[in-house]
Amino acid sequence: VNVGCVPKKVMWNTAVHAEFIHDHADYGFETPSVKFNWRTIKEKRDAYVRRLNDIYESNVKKAHIDIIRGYGKFTADPEPTIEVDGKKYTAPHILIATGGRPAVPTDSEIPGASLGMTSDGFFDLEELPRRSVIVGAGYIAVEIAGILSTLGSKSSLLIRQDKVM
Repeated sequence: VNVGCVPKKVMWNTAVHAEFIHDHADYGFETPSVKFNWRTIKEKRDAYVRRLNDIYESNVKKAHIDIIRGYGKFTADPEPTIEVDGKKYTAPHILIATGGRPAVPTDSEIPGASLGMTSDGFFDLEELPRRSVIVGAGYIAVEIAGILSTLGSKSSLLIRQDKVM
């Protein structure tokens, strides 16, 4: 929800609108001086994600589900038990939503790695980059390259093979 599917879909839809505007003249529409403002969509997208977070949290509370934030581990207790920051919780059903974090190589592993960002960093961008290089050919890389390119960033996609399979 925060740095994946939902904000990526907002950005994808933004690029779709840009593509429609690009093609308007072919359908007889005159669209003089249409300008795109990255900061506007970023603010609106981030507000939408915050609103969704509030809705989800409200629904969880209405369902009388406890949210416990922290680092946890299962214990050896006979009943299903986890320990989070020194406190134990026992329940018939325990959901551990781990989330995920990208692995970032060091500059000693890949020279210049610190100059890049992960796909999560895409959502932190304060302005549309004039140029962008996306490394990888997975669907996230291809989608981000397409979004950036459609919105006006001169984009390159780097892959490990001579051709995409």
